[in-house]
Amino acid sequence: MSFYFVKTPNFIRSFYKNYIWNITTDKKEIFLTFDDGPTPKITSFVLDLLSKHNAKATFFCIGKNIKNHPNLFNRIIKEGHTVGNHTQNHENGWKTNNVNYLNSVDSCELLINKSNLLFRPPYGKIKRSQAIKLIKNGYKIIMWSVLSGDFDTKLSKEKCLDNMLLNTQKGDIIVLHDSKKAFNTLQYILPKIMQYYTDKGYQFKCIK
Repeated sequence: MSFYFVKTPNFIRSFYKNYIWNITTDKKEIFLTFDDGPTPKITSFVLDLLSKHNAKATFFCIGKNIKNHPNLFNRIIKEGHTVGNHTQNHENGWKTNNVNYLNSVDSCELLINKSNLLFRPPYGKIKRSQAIKLIKNGYKIIMWSVLSGDFDTKLSKEKCLDNMLLNTQKGDIIVLHDSKKAFNTLQYILPKIMQYYTDKGYQFKCIK
């Protein structure tokens, strides 16, 4: 697995000031986000756990998965969570020409049909020219301050949990994945993360 930062450094945030990396708040709030769904069984597991804790989250959905699993997508919305755009087919912006990339975003947005216009680039990789166009079109580009690493098959679930607990504080945007690849780790860490921060008086909120 290639190197990545668990906690996004300030120098990266300052270089990309037009992106949202965390939420400024004086309250004990954490912002869980889930990429790559909706996925049968896995997204349902996440939604059930969120409901148990009376928590809200933000789901960055892939268009083709919305199309294949509309009932699951509708459940996300019905239960009061926020949905965002994660392209139609999980395109890497660095490797995709601008026309195709923006068309992919548009295709996904037609399925989401929401006015909040939140976008997260798959892999966190987006060209500046693509970002400028999306921001001009009204999108908020939502990045993260804590990258869980649940997608990393070389990272033990115990180490993943430790990374989360050592690096998460109020206002942080955390990246998790409701995907098949991440599920083995996700089902271990998510209940523990939510219970740990609930016991400390934190609330889990969605991004708006």
